[in-house]
Amino acid sequence: MIGYILKRLGLALLVALAVSAIAFFLLRLSGDIAMAIAGEGAREEDLAIIRQTYGLDRPLIIQYADWLWQTLKGNFGTSIYFKTEVSKLVLDKLPTTILLGFLALGFALLISIPLGVLAAVYPNTWIDRLALAIAVVGQALPNFFFALILVMIFSISLRWLPVSGSATWLHFVMPTIALGYYVAPAFMRLIRAGMIEVLSADYIRTARAKGLPAGKIVFKHALRNAVVPVVALTAVQLGFLLGGSVVIETIFALDGLGYLAYQSITYKDFPVMQIIVLLLSVVYVLLTLASDIANAWLDPRIRVA
Repeated sequence: MIGYILKRLGLALLVALAVSAIAFFLLRLSGDIAMAIAGEGAREEDLAIIRQTYGLDRPLIIQYADWLWQTLKGNFGTSIYFKTEVSKLVLDKLPTTILLGFLALGFALLISIPLGVLAAVYPNTWIDRLALAIAVVGQALPNFFFALILVMIFSISLRWLPVSGSATWLHFVMPTIALGYYVAPAFMRLIRAGMIEVLSADYIRTARAKGLPAGKIVFKHALRNAVVPVVALTAVQLGFLLGGSVVIETIFALDGLGYLAYQSITYKDFPVMQIIVLLLSVVYVLLTLASDIANAWLDPRIRVA
């Protein structure tokens, strides 16, 4: 098990390093940092001074090595637009994004697990078709469009929920539903497929022959084994929720990391953009690593393989 963990950890570090390099070079190709600092209409002489001052006239590989070294030391630089330390900005916004991600994940599991179980217990019935229809709609409907529908219904028409901000728990209701419903279909289909497979196993038929209650068979024996693949998907989807909250946070003006990413893109705040991309990539890689370790612990066949 230790060897498997070390192998996966080494691979995760290589992935994180590759992502940081790709993000750095792509952001450099997307615009001129000196122009973002000096502003539109700056003279070429001023741009040359800024490039020399910030080391932007050096080769890109040297700039990347210097940026990576400073980042590893905890020096994330200063925001061009907000005129404050990037680390402070990120730490102030990160809790909101983490809260939204876990709320959305909880909402997705709350609706997908019962639907997946019901669809598997009653296959090829109207219950199964209804669950599949809900899943298809959730995957086909863009989350930003669904968010706008929620705003029209619950904020504009019914006036039940606030449309923007993050001051109270009511501000998180619609963002949680919009973000969680988009990832729920993947959980529902996986649980349905796993439950159908497990319910046809020999030990389930033996449990039925012994006269065990149907609820105990479904939830104690079948669901426990069918939920194992959900562990890996949960980590992946949580990483997607944290990184994919940019649109939802922008629509609802949540004061989180996603909205900060939108602002940094708008104002060409390259230092903030780089750290956000790196942070979300590292979190995604670490969550995937955690899911691999959890699956290896739950299923010894993975360790042997």
